[in-house]
This record gives sequence, C-alpha cells and structure tokens, in this order.
Amino acid sequence: MKFVALLVTLVLGLALLTSCTPAGLIIGGIATAGVTIAEERSLEDTVNDASIKLKILTALLDSNDELFADVSTIVIEGRVLVTGEVPNDEDRSSATSIIWSIDGVKAVLNELQVSDKETLTSSSGDSWISAKLRARLVQDLDVKHVNYTIDTVNKIVYVMGIAQDQAELNRVKLHARDISGVRKIISHAVLKKNR
Repeated sequence: MKFVALLVTLVLGLALLTSCTPAGLIIGGIATAGVTIAEERSLEDTVNDASIKLKILTALLDSNDELFADVSTIVIEGRVLVTGEVPNDEDRSSATSIIWSIDGVKAVLNELQVSDKETLTSSSGDSWISAKLRARLVQDLDVKHVNYTIDTVNKIVYVMGIAQDQAELNRVKLHARDISGVRKIISHAVLKKNR
C-alpha cells in the first residue's frame, strides 16, 4: 500500500514537471485518470465537477478580473467550497451570486474572508501548510488521501472531500492540527455513508 502511494506521488510529480510537452500531457492524463479511479467520485461526477469549475472560473473572469484572482474554488459532487480573500462584503456576495448562477451547483460553501489587502499575510506560509498536510495524508496509510482537497488561507485550513468514516476524517484533522502555524481547521468533508 505504501508503494502505491509513493507511485501515485511520483507519477503526479512527473506529470507536473512534463505537462508542457506532448509526452507530458499523456503522462498527466494517465495520472489524472489513475487518481480518478482511486477516488470515491465516479468518472461522471469528476467530469461534471471539472465542467462546473471551468464555468465558475469563466464567469468570475467575465465579471471582474480581481474577483477572478482573489477567489479559489474546489468542486466535489456539485458542492463548491469558495476560499480566498476579498476586500469587501460586496465582492463576497457577488462571488456567491455568480457561483450560484452556474448550472449543476448544488451547494455553495462560502468561506471567503473579507480583509484589507495591505494587511494580508504571506500566501507562501499558507502554501507550505497545505503542502505539508497533503504530504502527511499521502504517508498515512489509514487515510485515502486522493479523496481530499486542501486549501489554506491566512493559516486557516479548509478540508474538502469524501471521508471513508469519521475516524479517517478525525485523522486528517489531527494531521492538520499538528502543523506549526495552523490557526483553525474547517472541514466540509462528507462521510462516504452520508452521500
């Protein structure tokens, strides 16, 4: 099992390094297909979620360049987790309205933070936290890591995905809590049995 996790990580790494070449695109496609097979979501759900995300990105870009740049989304089975930082409540509401207007969206989990751009913390620390948590999940054989997507904003960790059971989700939260600098953990993961 540890070998499989290592192999998936290696293939994904190769896909990222070579994604600009024709061979890289093939490797990336194979890696994506392999991850999709390992996930709890069906291939149809994965494709629908990718389509929803693309429509959201297009709508945000058409609406406002800054909103497009400030807002991040994770889509799993039509549920959209919205993270990032915007300068005011109007932008927060606007992003929510845009996302709700997209066909296929079943829920909008708006975790957008309103903050003054001049007081924003470095996103490199957030990226480090997310990367460290992803690495820990890959190494934990009691966690089906491909079912989780992680985002960190201002040292708040957002967990989205499909947990095998409550014990697995608790392990994910414990890994996050153990990372230096994490201020809070917000989970929007659902249990497999409750889907």
